[in-house]
Amino acid sequence: MHVRDLAWQSPDGSFILHVPEFSVHAGDRLAITGPSGCGKSTLLGLLSLALQPVGCQIFTLQGMSVNLTDTTARARMQKAALRARFFGFVPQMSALLPFLSIYDNIRLPLDILNTKAPARLKTLAQRLDIEACLTRMPTRISVGQRQRAAIARALVHSPHLLLADEPTAALHPDQAENVMHLLSTETAADGAVVVVTHDPELASKAGYTLIPAILDGQTTRISTAPKALA
Repeated sequence: MHVRDLAWQSPDGSFILHVPEFSVHAGDRLAITGPSGCGKSTLLGLLSLALQPVGCQIFTLQGMSVNLTDTTARARMQKAALRARFFGFVPQMSALLPFLSIYDNIRLPLDILNTKAPARLKTLAQRLDIEACLTRMPTRISVGQRQRAAIARALVHSPHLLLADEPTAALHPDQAENVMHLLSTETAADGAVVVVTHDPELASKAGYTLIPAILDGQTTRISTAPKALA
């Protein structure tokens, strides 16, 4: 992924997120850090094609150019297809569908892509210690278990780019360390991971490169190229 001059503005105009340069290459493990409310989650929404920016000069995925400002029905469908195929996403809250079992929640990305990977699903459930929860409904398991189920859901289709918003916030410290390593090892062989975290020490220990959000008045700048922030 390569992004240049990406910008988002809050509806009331009180906040601007500017991304001068943001590149993610195969094998990258990046951790976005910064205080609450500085735009880290918004960045993930933009990178995942879920939010509409006010402008973007360049946005490419595996060399394919994507027009983020195109709001036509056809463009929205194309972005939805890219999200399903290219990305895995772990939201801050697990966002599991309450009417589906944990097993069916996890396999949703596979259903969307019309593929099957029961062995991988089982392996992820084992590694995340939620195998005993697979037949239960989301309301019948703990917050931490729901978060781990959301992580399994984001990984089950081996995405090229995993985006995770505070994936360890609801987890015990021992589980958090395991999850940070799991996000790295279970992404596609040629994949990458971008996480948002309030625990830079944990991310650094797990081998992630820290990318700080730089606050300047009402504007936050986030870039993988330090010179772009000068």
